[in-house]
Amino acid sequence: MLPLLIAEQIREGDAYTIANEPISSIDLMERASRAFVGWFANHFPDRNQGITFYCGTGNNGGDGLAIARLLCEHHYNKLNVVVARFSDKASDDFNTNLQRIKKTCVKLSELASGEKIPFDDSPVIIDALLGSGLNKPLSGDYKKLVTYINDLERTVVAVDVPTGFFSEGEAAKDTVAIKADLVITFQQPRINFLLPESAPYINCWEAVNIGISEKFVQGLHSPYQFVEEKDIRQMLKPRHRFSNKGTYGHALIVAGQAKTMGAALLSSSAAAHAGAGLTTACIPESGLTALNSYLPEIMAIVRNSDGLPEIEWDKFSSIAVGPGLGKDDNSLSLLKAIIKNYKKPMVIDADALNLLAENKELLQGLPPGSILTPHMKEFDRLFGEHTNWWQRLQTSIKKAKELNLCILLKNDYTIVATPNGTAYFNSSGNAAMASGGMGDVLTGIIAALLGQKYPPEQACIIGAYIHGKAGDELALPNRMHVVLPGKLIAQLPVTMAKLKA
Repeated sequence: MLPLLIAEQIREGDAYTIANEPISSIDLMERASRAFVGWFANHFPDRNQGITFYCGTGNNGGDGLAIARLLCEHHYNKLNVVVARFSDKASDDFNTNLQRIKKTCVKLSELASGEKIPFDDSPVIIDALLGSGLNKPLSGDYKKLVTYINDLERTVVAVDVPTGFFSEGEAAKDTVAIKADLVITFQQPRINFLLPESAPYINCWEAVNIGISEKFVQGLHSPYQFVEEKDIRQMLKPRHRFSNKGTYGHALIVAGQAKTMGAALLSSSAAAHAGAGLTTACIPESGLTALNSYLPEIMAIVRNSDGLPEIEWDKFSSIAVGPGLGKDDNSLSLLKAIIKNYKKPMVIDADALNLLAENKELLQGLPPGSILTPHMKEFDRLFGEHTNWWQRLQTSIKKAKELNLCILLKNDYTIVATPNGTAYFNSSGNAAMASGGMGDVLTGIIAALLGQKYPPEQACIIGAYIHGKAGDELALPNRMHVVLPGKLIAQLPVTMAKLKA
């Protein structure tokens, strides 16, 4: 896992690396700038394109000056640096890089406080004004300059963190910050990059390794972790010879009504394709024909409107409840029966989440390690209204510990909050997957993994990753605008096999 650090911890990591590698701070800045340039030069190869750097007088500005000098050495010949002298303060490393850049081909100018901003016709702008650690909204000269840059509507690349954007914590509504087409950040993404509030300010980001002490960073035990493919490869279990359907568990999917059988079909099919040895769908009798036609491999327990179905609870290795279930009295009675009779971790999704929100006393009766899989609105119905995603992140960590549950909060970077107080951000998935039924698929995948005896935390982390990875393998190479849930289900065994190859 890649630890995600707050700004203070990043500074601690820099200081530790400087003291223990050892390396001087100016040389660490040089290393970071070279990492930035390595990525930038590969993606912006036109040496004749005009590039303007806007640099503050702190270390972010020092990075900008070093990057401009290095690009000059790479024969970029239309480089312009504007130093924003909005205070008398300047870091030592900024001053060192300012002296170095004066000996190069780079055109250098300064912008004083209150001065009119000069016209800029460069097609590419590099933002190195303030960087990380900002703890209050922009005002005055910085706000004016950032607004000017945004109004230019040019290609903007930010160094480390867009100026005005908080790297963690709650951002004020209508924040004024650089709107970056690309952020090249150092070592690891900032936590707020992974939350929806980043959308207006960060089109995409790339983290470049600058050699911060990995041992020190791991020793910080950050509660925020970023899941990478190598982590999933280590977690996934191989399938061995002489195993059988009983080896891989029996998943029960309690889902669907007459008008919402699609959710039950998708969830059950996903469980089978994600490796459950046996899958049974508990569905209304009206859905039997659809189930048998869609996937004859799925068994059925029939629900009638006049009572609870007979379920042999001990038969099942895992249970998922909710997709398309409805919120009527029969559905509530069924959910209560499941919670009363089934003592292993279960997956709660969709309508079952909404029933829990209306009957919050049921939350206390869920078996330890159970998994809630809400989207934003379901989450707020369960745990109260939130005005931003940082609040939701903190609430998910708190409630996962308090209730001894895993909470999988759906998002571009789906968050898995666990009872030990850790929040894992998923790194796979893409916008082509934004179609109805994808959540039902994820529920089935997690149920299958629970049935295969993965611990709840791993079932969530692996489930979210392979769900997104299958979508990536379909959408990205084929430039698909939309990936439908049924196609993604069929891809699951291929994706899982690749991860174990």
